[in-house]
Amino acid sequence: MNRSIVHLDLDTFFVSCERLIDSRLNGLPVLIGGTSDRGVVAACSYEARRFGIHSAMPMKMARQLCPEAIVLRGNSGTYSKYSKLITDIIKEDVPLYEKTSIDEFYVDLTGMDRFYGCEKIASELRTKIIRESGLPISFGLSQNKTVSKIATGEAKPNNEISVLKGTEKPFLAPLSVKKIPMVGDKTYRSLCDLGVRQIKTIQEMPIELMENVFGKNGIMIWKKANGIDNSPVIPYQERKSISTERTFEKDTIDVIKLEGIMTAMAENLIFQLRRGNKLTACVTVKIRYSDFQTYTLQRKIPYSASDCTIIPLVLELYKKLYDRRVRVRLIGVRFSHLVEGAHQINLFEDIKLLGLYQAMDHIRNRYGDRAVMRASGMDAKSISRWNPFNGEPPPLLANRKR
Repeated sequence: MNRSIVHLDLDTFFVSCERLIDSRLNGLPVLIGGTSDRGVVAACSYEARRFGIHSAMPMKMARQLCPEAIVLRGNSGTYSKYSKLITDIIKEDVPLYEKTSIDEFYVDLTGMDRFYGCEKIASELRTKIIRESGLPISFGLSQNKTVSKIATGEAKPNNEISVLKGTEKPFLAPLSVKKIPMVGDKTYRSLCDLGVRQIKTIQEMPIELMENVFGKNGIMIWKKANGIDNSPVIPYQERKSISTERTFEKDTIDVIKLEGIMTAMAENLIFQLRRGNKLTACVTVKIRYSDFQTYTLQRKIPYSASDCTIIPLVLELYKKLYDRRVRVRLIGVRFSHLVEGAHQINLFEDIKLLGLYQAMDHIRNRYGDRAVMRASGMDAKSISRWNPFNGEPPPLLANRKR
């Protein structure tokens, strides 16, 4: 049976989410990532890419390449919310899908062409995602994952490409070998040293030659270059943990600051639990010192998504863990053993607390994850976002040179 595999990829996902929140970012070079010189670029807009900026680039270098770029730390809660929205749309419309990252999916439409036409199904799914989320998305359709993924890359931004059966090799032939999944910078340089820059050259090479030079990876690269990939679409499984970490621009021994940031991280993760209708049964705290020694401590708890249950435990674990009294480079919080379920108040909790959680969550859903925070965690409010209640523009836009 001929397979029909669709690869869906949200275009500049983090940046597109930020632009939904603030349309004034449209058309501007935007960088998402660590805002300090020690940070890296997690994502960037197409406008920023024209300056040579790319993901994983040091933020300091990116700022030098494009001084006028708008730099945002980003909001994992916002991105998770939109990712879940897209996932729910896909889950509702297709029989089998695989979620490979927060913004990337494979869909197996094999056999559905007899009813409707796979290209039409994929196109209508893309239109529905754009209509219901407001986010741009591209797709590639072919007989296998590799060709579909490469086709998506060629379709971007915000477009679609279908590669018909039998045209895989001609489609791939003129493209750069760097387009092949699993060809990283090191392998690309090695191929260039051999004079191999186009996929067509690999297609014309004996598979034995690729194996002699690159071993088993050479065989895989040769097969992908020839449009051969039998890997299946693996049904999506909900993740079993959520976590967040903070690496400091300068290593610190400020105990009050550390506790405040730990509180803020825990509070934000708990909100993510409640928003995702999840409960956690295991809490883990992580500390990395300036000498890169890393320690973790965890404790199992009854399933909960309650601030008053989890935050004191996070601080307790942190205080037990932080006993070296040396400078700290990184701290983190992780919730695991996640299950579906809404938080239920127990006999020992004040019912007013449940109302408080609901009110805070309502404000956060409307104005952003950090619109409501505990006073002790205010120093951790690192997202480049403005106060939604004062009507003023975001600082980065208000102060931007025209």
